[in-house]
Amino acid sequence: MNFLIKFAQTHESFRLAEIRALALIEGVDLAVVDYTDESPFCLVRLPSSNDARRLVRRSILAQSIHELWGTGGTLDLLHQSVTNNTSNQWVNYKNVSFKFTIDSYQGARNSESRLKIINTFAYLPFEGTIRMSQPDETFTLFELWPFNSVPLRLPDPIMYFLGRLIGSSSRDTVLKFDLKKRSYISTTSMDSELSLVTANIALAGPGKLFYDPFVGTGSFPIACACFGAIGWGSDIDGRSMRGEGGSKSLRGNFIQYGLEMGLGDVFSADLVNTPIRRNKRIWDGVVCDPPYGVREGLRILGLRNPEKTPWLVEKGKVNASLPDFVPPKKPYSFLAMLDDILAFAADTLVDNGRLSFWMPTANNEDQEIPVPMHPSLELVVVCNQKFNKWSRRLITYRRMSDIDVPPMALAAYHAKQNAVYTGTSVDDMNPFRRGYFKRFEAEDKWH
Repeated sequence: MNFLIKFAQTHESFRLAEIRALALIEGVDLAVVDYTDESPFCLVRLPSSNDARRLVRRSILAQSIHELWGTGGTLDLLHQSVTNNTSNQWVNYKNVSFKFTIDSYQGARNSESRLKIINTFAYLPFEGTIRMSQPDETFTLFELWPFNSVPLRLPDPIMYFLGRLIGSSSRDTVLKFDLKKRSYISTTSMDSELSLVTANIALAGPGKLFYDPFVGTGSFPIACACFGAIGWGSDIDGRSMRGEGGSKSLRGNFIQYGLEMGLGDVFSADLVNTPIRRNKRIWDGVVCDPPYGVREGLRILGLRNPEKTPWLVEKGKVNASLPDFVPPKKPYSFLAMLDDILAFAADTLVDNGRLSFWMPTANNEDQEIPVPMHPSLELVVVCNQKFNKWSRRLITYRRMSDIDVPPMALAAYHAKQNAVYTGTSVDDMNPFRRGYFKRFEAEDKWH
């Protein structure tokens, strides 16, 4: 059966990634028939209406899904398509209450024009009550107009679709988790919409364990818990998790949403110096938005030259358990951080578990940071959120089974790990930061 998905007019490059992930979560056989980022309409093929309803019920970027009754470049062609495709179904809707609506994308119609077009469907043998509020069935005529059709005063759209409403999405969840209403946030808290989309693409769901190694105020574990997963997290700065205590803390955010049972625990650590055992495959998903190192250089726990300052090592051993102890930190390479994220995910994800993390890059191809790769991780999808001269990508990988990992590729990867990222300044160790403050000038090539 063919269905029409109506997407919200935002985050175009994330739409198919989310829908395909939801098809895996729901066990739905999905085929994308026709889609382009320039339109909010997506034609898909699904086994049944029940599958269609399940597909979009937790979607954030979709608005609704409709059983496709017909398409056409003109109204006459649409009516012909509806008659050819659905005349055998009309008897099923003869006595139900119903309503017709018109949804025009990039176009506009006045009330008189809308009513005139709706009346052209009078050939449908519907004898039930017309009910504008909570009808049994809703039929929507979707119109796709050319760009700038209103100022250009174009007379007609370029495509019509008629659909019967099957189900709506969970897009209103974005408002529930809106950062403006959250008790505790920071300047780097990921907004609720993209947090929820990330959780969907990473396949968060009931009974799964998800971990954020840069947890901050908890945006990603909260989003994963919203879909039934248990969220865990860590951060190099324990203050970001503790906040002021009570409602002004990461745990307080979970309590605010009634998701206390969805929080495993959080602890202070960094990705390199972590208490998580690397030889245990425990996580169903790793989701994170690592620091970009723009405001200040990246840091990990440790000393720059421990051999030259042995007294600091001993002091740390003595004072590490004190509540006011602040561990020393040393500079960290941005590129090393990317490699460490992938290596950690490869060591700790279960088979088919997903790593979804955000990574900044320049829009200029000459300055673009390549997508990092690991032989045990299969690249699933790269979604892009563009700003002015830079973008941030949501990169998602699937942990392959060990038997599917090419031994030669794995050996070459481990040999490469002998390389060390060096530098004398934060800009040397962070190509994105260097480009950011130079406004990504074309002559400034990244190394």
